[in-house]
Amino acid sequence: MPTPHISAAPGAFADTVLLPGDPLRAEHIARTLLDDAVEVTRVRAMAGFTGSWNGRPVSVMGTGMGIPSSSIYATELVREYGVRRLLRIGTCGAVSESLRLGDIVLGQGACTDSGVNRSRFRGMDFAAIAGFDLLAAVAATARERRVPVAIGNLFSADLFYHPEPTLVDALDAMGVLGIEMEAAGLYGIAAEHRVQALAVCAVSDHLRSHASWSPQQRQCGVDDMVRLVLDAVIGAPPPGVDA
Repeated sequence: MPTPHISAAPGAFADTVLLPGDPLRAEHIARTLLDDAVEVTRVRAMAGFTGSWNGRPVSVMGTGMGIPSSSIYATELVREYGVRRLLRIGTCGAVSESLRLGDIVLGQGACTDSGVNRSRFRGMDFAAIAGFDLLAAVAATARERRVPVAIGNLFSADLFYHPEPTLVDALDAMGVLGIEMEAAGLYGIAAEHRVQALAVCAVSDHLRSHASWSPQQRQCGVDDMVRLVLDAVIGAPPPGVDA
């Protein structure tokens, strides 16, 4: 049944949902990458769609920026709509010198300065990690296609404009690859509800060189990454059939 934030009918969402923060990116994915996509919800301009990829159902829905916003949608999708696989599709700011604009990062884990997982875990530190099956599937598909990916820790920041000037150096010293704003919360929800989650991010900004994507690249520049993820977790076309 509809929730305070999702107006979809029961059964409107597929088992697997892509979760970009930007609702415009969600609509772009639905309209340009999925087959037969239909809008199933739109509350406060946050739209969700269900279509298919190589004949198999898949949904995509915007979540807004930050752990509080994304947690609302992820929780309601799991609790009320039976979603079992949550895939954050987004961008990150690179911390590591080894990364370049457009590189793909698979969030094996997610550090954070947010307190949401401590709230879930009775004040203790919780290891926010990706679902292994999703991580292994995307990594294997990337390896088969010789698409380079970086696998490691992300940092899910509560603040976009962080006041700590040494934060990037501290993260880099601990091997963190990039900064984003949702993965740690998503991984906590997945653990709590016994579902799978994975954050896959394209580097849109570099926090060392200060290089960055344009607004148009941010909205549409993740298409190849999304195709890779969909082939890995939904299913690639049969040999000899174009995706």
